[in-house]
This record gives sequence, C-alpha cells and structure tokens, in this order.
Amino acid sequence: MNAFLESMLTRAKADRRTIVLPEGDDVRTLAAAEKILADGVADLVILGDAEAIGTSGHALDGATVIDPRTSELREELAATLHELRQHKGMTPDEALRLMDDVLYFGVMMVKTGRADGMVAGACHATGDVLRPSLQILKTAPGVALVSSFFVMVVPDCAFGQEGTLLFSDCGLEVQPDAERLAHIAVNSARSWEALMGTEPVVALLSHSTYGSARNDDAAKVARATGIARKLAPDLALDGELQLDAAIVESVGASKAPDSPVAGHANVLVFPDLDAGNIGYKLVQRLAKAEAYGPITQGIAAPVNDLSRGCSADDIVGVIAITCVQAQAAKAGD
Repeated sequence: MNAFLESMLTRAKADRRTIVLPEGDDVRTLAAAEKILADGVADLVILGDAEAIGTSGHALDGATVIDPRTSELREELAATLHELRQHKGMTPDEALRLMDDVLYFGVMMVKTGRADGMVAGACHATGDVLRPSLQILKTAPGVALVSSFFVMVVPDCAFGQEGTLLFSDCGLEVQPDAERLAHIAVNSARSWEALMGTEPVVALLSHSTYGSARNDDAAKVARATGIARKLAPDLALDGELQLDAAIVESVGASKAPDSPVAGHANVLVFPDLDAGNIGYKLVQRLAKAEAYGPITQGIAAPVNDLSRGCSADDIVGVIAITCVQAQAAKAGD
C-alpha cells in the first residue's frame, strides 16, 4: 500500500463519515464495501435490492441497505426534491418517479444529511452521476465551477511530493477559457491542501514557458495565471510552464530561473481536457502509477465518480478520499 492511500484510510478511520453507495447491484462495489466495513474506514449506506445484496456472499454487517423502490424514505425525499426543483417546473409526481433512480436517491440522502458523501460510477456514466449532484447539491459557496482531478502516485519517483502529484482537470472541463482555468488551478490547490496537508505548488502547463511560443493557446494559460494570482495571492502558482520546467529542478532553473514554482510543482493544471486525460493515462500506464480519481471538486458535498473500468480496490481508495473531503467540508462549515 502506498503512503498516500494509507494516509487517506488512516484519516478516514479517525473521524468516520457516512458514504452512500448507490450501485449495490455491482459486485465490485460490494467487494469494496466489505473491505471498508471490515477495516472500519466508513459507515456505509448501500442502495439496491436488499435480498440480492444480502445473498451476495459479501460480509456487509454494519451497512445500512436500502431499496429505493420500497423505502419509507421515498415520499419524504421526493417531497424535498420537489421543493428544491419546483421552480424548474418539477412536479410532485416527477420527483417521486426520480426516487426510483438510485443516483437521485443517493444524492438526496446527502442533501438531507443522511450521508456525508456519495461514490458511484462503476456502472453509470459520469454525466449520470454528476447531473443530480449539480441539480440538487450545487456548487460550494464561493466556488465558480465544478472540476475534477486525479491524485497520481508514481513509484520510485522524486517529482512532486515523493512521487505524489495532483493532475487537473482530467475529467470534466473540456476546453476551459482563461477564467475557468484559473478557478480550476485555485480549486486544485485547495484540494491538495485538504488531502495532503502540505503546501500546494501549482504549475499551469503549456507547450510554452514564459512566452517561448507565441500563440492563442499559450496566451490563454498566461492569462489564467494572472487571474489565478488575483484570486489567491497566497498560493505558490506560476505559468505558463512546460511540463519539464514545472517538475525538473535543473530544467526549471534554466527555463524559468525566477519562478517560485519551476522544478518543484506538485499540482499540475492542464490547459484542456485532451491534455489532462492523455497526460494522466500516460503516467498511469507507462510509469505504472496509481491513479485515484476522477475526484470532483467544487460540489457543496463530496460526490465522486468512478471509472467504469475500476476495481474494488479503486473504489476503496475513492471512498477513503471522499471521507477525507467530507471531514474537510465539515471543518469548513
């Protein structure tokens, strides 16, 4: 087990949170739930067919199992959902029908304080997971947009924090403009602080360093850097920087000698989704890195999306991270 995951599990155990898992019909989810319960990482609510879950062969003692189709909570949650969404034209009948959807039911459990966070996506698309979250939970106070990140743990690596880096945005924002990119950078820094407990060192990446290439793409990253500095003048943040200048000390000293970030970055902000998604998968496959995510940032309560190719161990990791996010959210209330 790597140091990052061990830290997440230890912190989750120290102040247990309740996490809802809507995909109780997924065998990987149940295997992960068994591990979480056995190790005392979190309290769990599992949604699905109670009989099928009970006869699945997994030891789930201590979990609360709820079938949204028959639960006594249906009408209460539906009434609250209608109250929240009636200004958008939602009728009481529509709200009640949505309680058949495990994702809406799960998000409503978070909204009403019955759970501190939700983890889903093993068998649902990202849009399906995030849609109810954005409709019902909305963005956190003072946050302009929801984005995502991966925590990358690279073995035998001296870059970042002993091989641990945060990559953003690799899952949501397709083509952010300069202002949105600036918000992603600031939110990613805050996510690093919440998870790692150390100072974020943020590089806004480009194919250019300090104007070595002059075109609209490089200029966007430079503008985003200026905006981010105004949003969070306390952060160690710089751009535009090429990847090698951002993380390799000798290259950073050569290409950007006066930078407060060059050669020492632990938070890497990619200029668009193509770069971010390709970048994390390259590191994951070629460097055999552990990739935890996509983890969302900016939602009023933690809801995290899984890759549909995830393993049970991946789900365990994301549940632990969600618990730590929930602890941080509680501390900030």
